[in-house]
Amino acid sequence: MNAAPVPNGSPLATLRRISGSRPTVVPGERCDMCATPIQEEHQHVVNLDSRSLMCTCRACYLLFTDQQARLRYRAVPDRYLSFPGFVFTRADWDDLQIPVGLVFLFRNSVQDRVVAFYPGPAGATESELELASWDRIVAANPLLEKVLPDVEALLIHRTEREHGDFVCHLVPIDACYELVGTMRSTWRGFDGGQEARAATDAFFARVEKLSRPAKPVESRDTP
Repeated sequence: MNAAPVPNGSPLATLRRISGSRPTVVPGERCDMCATPIQEEHQHVVNLDSRSLMCTCRACYLLFTDQQARLRYRAVPDRYLSFPGFVFTRADWDDLQIPVGLVFLFRNSVQDRVVAFYPGPAGATESELELASWDRIVAANPLLEKVLPDVEALLIHRTEREHGDFVCHLVPIDACYELVGTMRSTWRGFDGGQEARAATDAFFARVEKLSRPAKPVESRDTP
């Protein structure tokens, strides 16, 4: 049985006409600024006020690459640096009051201070940072001052679970949040479990591969 024709001026006809003219939805992620479709691998911009990361297309990302500009947003660079001569002891670690063997630190320009976070099964937990303790660490490692505020972090971790040397890398801030998300999604039981340890080891292996040694002769704005 054929349906009765719908008059052109009826509400149903209008609804059909609108729904039929809608553009096809493109699957996948979109730029948080202009809604342009973006690839799975894309760049990020930090909202300095909310500390949130925004997924962006290349065009929007380039608008905020000037690290000296007084803007609300700032592009996250993609440099990775290592510090082969990193001077850091267990006493320094205790001064930071971090209960686990991993922490990332960055300068929050809005609050004008260095903040410390350590990842765990519930996400990232902020730790109260004694400024005097951090100043002593930077004094022993002047190259740590190369880190850019808001968009780069210093990632410090022990090379062994209980005892071992401490290693430091300069990484993009979005890499830190990636690590937080990985640990939160893979953590099982009291100590994290095998899956979380394997994911963390793979993350640090990638960081090590991407990193170049920091050089004292280079300026603050270059790797």
